[in-house]
Amino acid sequence: MLASFLITFREALEAALIIGIIAAYVAKLGRKDLNRYINIGIISALVASLAVAFLFKVVYGELKGTAEQLFEGAAALTAAIVLTYMIFWMAQNSKQIKGEVQEKIDLSISKGQKLGIAALSFVAVFREGVETVLFLGTLAIQSPVDTILGFIIGLALVIFLSFIMFKGIYRLDVSKFFRYTSILLILFSAGLVATAVHEFNEAGVIPEIVEHAWDINPPLNSDGSYPLLHENGLIGGSAKALMGYNGNPSLTEVVAYIGYWIIIGMFVYRTYKLGTMVKDGSRYPQD
Repeated sequence: MLASFLITFREALEAALIIGIIAAYVAKLGRKDLNRYINIGIISALVASLAVAFLFKVVYGELKGTAEQLFEGAAALTAAIVLTYMIFWMAQNSKQIKGEVQEKIDLSISKGQKLGIAALSFVAVFREGVETVLFLGTLAIQSPVDTILGFIIGLALVIFLSFIMFKGIYRLDVSKFFRYTSILLILFSAGLVATAVHEFNEAGVIPEIVEHAWDINPPLNSDGSYPLLHENGLIGGSAKALMGYNGNPSLTEVVAYIGYWIIIGMFVYRTYKLGTMVKDGSRYPQD
């Protein structure tokens, strides 16, 4: 549930922030007539996102056996790639979002293209909507109820937070928000990579090399139920949905998981560290 909550919260909040920037700038320009086009973009994006979710469900429901494993692996890998791109992009551009959005609005207005405002709103919401569908669709394969619950709580919190920010009651430090949530998203994404490798192992696409690098799953209880710490138990299952935990992973799963953490973690750390140095007026280290 935590994974679906955080992903929904972050994706929905990112869309809300961009829509807020658009609406605030349009109001500042005295162009309330453009609010209609903002709403058109939002509604169209929500409908399109629901269509993508329906398509995902239909396609997955038709698959069995190896095809199902390949689909799950491909979905997890695609989600990890998109999530990684989002982490990279936000690490480098979180401070420039407002200026870029305002420039696009000015360009649309100067050309008399009101539909450009609708398109800007559509892209802001649809991009986050598709990413959310992709991530939650992958999580729902493992834990549908927890995924839906996390989605509802995350969306409700974003609506509340958007309201109090709009009223001026609370001011969000966007840069810090994306910096700290990026750490958790790396955790989720690493789990998606491991999950993808596991499914590809099952389908015979990627060799396991060593079937079980270790096996720490406790034996089943006397009544046949799973112990709490088993990967299918209450605690182990939650960790599996959150970060791709596997009590008996293959060697390639372990290598993929650790490798992702090292490569992506170092990049994000270096990006934010250099950004802090620039903010403090420090010079880059010289060779």
